[in-house]
Amino acid sequence: MAPALAMIVLFVVWPVITAVQMSGYRWNGRGPMVDFVGLANYVSVLTDDVFVGSLVNNLVIVVASIAVQLPLGLAIALLLNRRMWGQGALRTIIFVPYVLAEVVAGVVWFQLLQPQYGVLDTLLRAVGLEPPAQGWLGDPDLALWTVLAILTWKYLGLAVILFLAGLQGVPDELYEAAQLDGASWWQVQRKITIPLLGPTIRTWGFLSMIGSLQLFDMVWILTKGGPANATSTMAIFLVNEGTRSANFGIAGAASVILFLIALVMAVLYQRLILRRDAKEVA
Repeated sequence: MAPALAMIVLFVVWPVITAVQMSGYRWNGRGPMVDFVGLANYVSVLTDDVFVGSLVNNLVIVVASIAVQLPLGLAIALLLNRRMWGQGALRTIIFVPYVLAEVVAGVVWFQLLQPQYGVLDTLLRAVGLEPPAQGWLGDPDLALWTVLAILTWKYLGLAVILFLAGLQGVPDELYEAAQLDGASWWQVQRKITIPLLGPTIRTWGFLSMIGSLQLFDMVWILTKGGPANATSTMAIFLVNEGTRSANFGIAGAASVILFLIALVMAVLYQRLILRRDAKEVA
C-alpha cells in the first residue's frame, strides 16, 4: 500500500495543507510567505459579491442538475431496459457524451453556439425564429441556463448507465407477480422499480452533487465565468484570484471554503440519505 499512500499524501494531503497555510497570508506567489493576516482572507472571500454569486450558481447547478437529470435519466433507462430494435446503439449514443473529454465537448458547443454564425442560430433563423442578439452564452439572463443544458447533455449518460445497471438487479418475479395482480405500468414503477432502484439513485445523486460543487472545466471553456460573472463558480473564482490577480492568499481561502462546503454537504448527505442504505446492508 505504500506507493498508493505516497501518491495520496503527495497529490491530496500536501496540497490541502499548503492551501490552508497559504490562506493565512497575503501573498502574490513570489518569495516567502511572511505577511500573516489571519482570517482576513476568509472574511474577504465571504464578503465578496463575486464569490457569493459563484456559490449561488453552484447551488443552482446542484439542484437543477438533479431535478432535470433524475427524471430524464430514469425515463430513458426505463425505455432502454425494454427489448427493442437498436437498443445497444441507443445506449451507446446516450453514453458517448459522458466519455468525451470536457475540453472537446466544451469547444464543440462553444462553436455551435457562436452568435450570428453558429449552427444553432442558423437553424433558428431557417425556421423563422430570432436567436438572442448577444448569443446564448453572451446574455447574462440565458448564459447559466445554456450551460445547464450543455451539462445535462454531457452527464446524462452517466445517470442512464447507472440506472440501467440498477434495473438489472430487480427480479423479474416481482414484475410477473404484479402483472398477475392486475397492477398498471405506473403502479409497477412506483411500487417496485423506483423503490428497488433507490440505492442507485441516491448514489448517483451524491456523485452529481459533488461534481456540481467542483464544476470548473466545462464552464471555463464555454464562458470563463462570464458574462458579468453570470456563470462563475467557486472553482473559477479561486482560479481567477490565483492566476489572474496573483492573490494566492485569497485563492487559498476560497479553496478551503469550497472544500468545507463540499465536506459539510457530503457528510449531511451521508447522514440523512445514504445512511438508510448502510443500515439495509448491515
